Amino acid sequence: MHRRRLLQSAALALCPAACEQKNRSPLPFVTLADLTTMLETKQTTPLLLVEHFLNRIAQIDRSGPRMNSIIELNPDARAIATTCKPGLLHGLPILIKDNIETADAMQTTAGSLALRDHKPRRDAALVTRLRDAGAVILGKTNLSEWANIRSPNSTSGWSARGGLTRNPHKLTHSASGSSSGSAAAVAAGLAPAAIGTETNGSIVSPASACGIVGFKPTVGLISGTGIIPITHHQDTAGPMTLTVRDAALLMQVLADHFTIELKADALKGARLGVLREQSGKHPQVLALFEATLQKLRDAGAIIVDSVELPNAQEAGTLAWKAMLIELRTDMNAYLDQRGGDVHSLAELIAFNEQHRDAEMPHFGQEFFVQAEKLGTLEIIAAGQKARELAKQLAGTEGIDAALKAHNLDALICPTNDPAGMIDLKKGDEDVRVASTPAAVAGYPHLTVPMGFVESLPVGFSIIGAANDDAHILALGHAFEQITQARRSPTFVVE
Repeated sequence: MHRRRLLQSAALALCPAACEQKNRSPLPFVTLADLTTMLETKQTTPLLLVEHFLNRIAQIDRSGPRMNSIIELNPDARAIATTCKPGLLHGLPILIKDNIETADAMQTTAGSLALRDHKPRRDAALVTRLRDAGAVILGKTNLSEWANIRSPNSTSGWSARGGLTRNPHKLTHSASGSSSGSAAAVAAGLAPAAIGTETNGSIVSPASACGIVGFKPTVGLISGTGIIPITHHQDTAGPMTLTVRDAALLMQVLADHFTIELKADALKGARLGVLREQSGKHPQVLALFEATLQKLRDAGAIIVDSVELPNAQEAGTLAWKAMLIELRTDMNAYLDQRGGDVHSLAELIAFNEQHRDAEMPHFGQEFFVQAEKLGTLEIIAAGQKARELAKQLAGTEGIDAALKAHNLDALICPTNDPAGMIDLKKGDEDVRVASTPAAVAGYPHLTVPMGFVESLPVGFSIIGAANDDAHILALGHAFEQITQARRSPTFVVE
């Protein structure tokens, strides 16, 4: 009875008005900023927040819709809530993608059975920062296994350890990947924020597909220490939140010397270049985008249409060539120091073959096999040259050149077309996502909800120059104020 009262108190403390409205979820979608205010004014406590979100997870993720976004809960979350440090994130529950190391009671596996029961010896650098800022690590989120680098036929959101994560807006549709669990959990109100990772699209794609904010910062701004790698040239962690303000708050914790001023009128006079070649051909998405451009003009932004990135395709091709070579090198280094059942990519491939029924019931490991063959000195040297040229074409001669030629503040386009239906036999549908130029360049990319097409979320991308992260977030915050496009999910099955 005491536990029931505690959970009821948590819910009521969070949503006294919402709980009285019949046609709404009895539990709210509350931001980090709102929760901070509530904690400061003694309207709730860190422990009540943990109980609230654990109850929500039990109702939505473990039963009911069974969205399956969380791979493991932190058994110490309640205890941490009673002793968490003062700081910017004091008492705030945060979810962490399962390829980010935590030296606690939870595992870190990238969704793979090969890393079970061999826990990291220390927290990832970003996890240390979160703890020092007073955050409560609530649990680990599911993901596309190995951050979606195992097979060209993979299904986003599926891992051998975690199963399949579903999109909360339509449970029959993809949550996208690889940070599928992080995006779906935040979109469904299972936590106010989560940390995802991206190599190419793995933050912005699931964030846009699930209708939340996702921010891929400049590569290197957040430490990659303790993150299971694909390639250090593109890998980065980033915040996945309900609002841009919350993403900015997390960036102040995750990055050194990160300061930002968010103004509602930041779009006034801003010059924004439209990337038509990255915008796709979906008629409803393009119609929504045109309506959004008019809102931007009404807010005082200057829209410069049809800005080109002439080297985008070549840069992407070169980066992919380099990535498979870098995957072998970076993965071998990681697995060797991690310890456990596998110490190299070759041993990981063998493990997957030995556990084929559990690890590869739906798709194989073609990319792993391909990467393992790319270990000669000549191939590695060729990969280094390909990487250097890719960065030059995507960055200096791509995004930088476009921004300079038109005197732009940022580049914009629709982030994605509506998510495809889940089909474990066929793998992912070929759905457009505008992620590659910023990913290859290592530049900041923010996606903010723009609206809905076919009852599925579509995001709005804002891309900028290296280390212009604060400016991009400021533009995104102002965009969010004039659009207010985020909706709570309905968990429908169609």
